[in-house]
Amino acid sequence: MACCLESALLLLLLLGSASSTGGNRCVAAAEACTADAQCQQLRSEYVARCLGRAVPEDWSGPGGCVRSGCRRALRRFFARGPPALTHALLFCRCESPACAERRRQTFAPACAFAGPGPAPPSCLQVRDRCERSRLCRPRLLAFQASCAPAPGSRDSCPEERGPRCRLAYAGLIGTAITPNYLDNVSARVAPWCGCGDSGNRLEECEAFRKLFTRNPCLDGAMQAFNPLWPSVLQDWMKPYRNTGHCFPQVSSMSVLTALALQALL
Repeated sequence: MACCLESALLLLLLLGSASSTGGNRCVAAAEACTADAQCQQLRSEYVARCLGRAVPEDWSGPGGCVRSGCRRALRRFFARGPPALTHALLFCRCESPACAERRRQTFAPACAFAGPGPAPPSCLQVRDRCERSRLCRPRLLAFQASCAPAPGSRDSCPEERGPRCRLAYAGLIGTAITPNYLDNVSARVAPWCGCGDSGNRLEECEAFRKLFTRNPCLDGAMQAFNPLWPSVLQDWMKPYRNTGHCFPQVSSMSVLTALALQALL
């Protein structure tokens, strides 16, 4: 019973902070992940593997991270973590640059998103690499199908397509087309690539990049997650209600952390 009371207290605090602080929902999402043993374990795994900037696979010097291992850990996070919590981290709404920078850094972009070199590769190279990968290609096809604007709908996805689009977008993280937020002043996303060296294939390259940067369906699906925020964490608790079982196990330290967070916000 004590465990249930601790977990219930923590979740109430997280829900309260999420609804009252606006620009700090990414903090609340991180706390909710910490409160769940499975989410926290998977998150700790990718953080450990993604520290530092990406280095070549045969790198033997100090520092840096092997990007393939980092991306593999990220794929495990989204495949095995509770979707309500992983998506809360990925799509948390921000109203300040500090929050948006935290959101941009959530999935260790120096390793998972950027590359060993200083300049981004061509988007056509990134796309071609994905299409040659048995892991990446079906995920890209799923994203293109799930996040394509419906016929006759210029502005956004049909409401029922939003969850499928978000799931397909999350599925690209940890692949050759790992997208991320581009800055801390907007919610624009894209893979780490450019079209400056595309030559006579510039239009083709820009069309691919616009699947992320100018896709009203993707934008609508991501924005539609924000009003769902309180229900996302509430839905996470549903399987434990009226069953006699405790909520996901949390430590007393997590409760104290949430109490301190609530006092500061």
